[in-house]
Amino acid sequence: MQLTARRSAGVRDTDGMAVASFVLGLLGLLVLNLFLGPTAIVLASVALIRGTTRPGRAWLGLTLGLADLAILLAFMQADASISWSF
Repeated sequence: MQLTARRSAGVRDTDGMAVASFVLGLLGLLVLNLFLGPTAIVLASVALIRGTTRPGRAWLGLTLGLADLAILLAFMQADASISWSF
């Protein structure tokens, strides 16, 4: 019984990581992409490695995290600075 409770808690943790990576990646498209992008990438990677039951969310979080960094690089090249704003 205790082993089942541990497994369900572990799955819940990885599902939470997958959802958090998606939300942070989506939010990172607008603000703080220097910090939120890598955080989304790490959370999505850990969730995928641990075997989340929501791999689609984790893959979306990973993709959005990479998009955050790509957008940051594009705006850095266009503006010749480390940050960007609307």
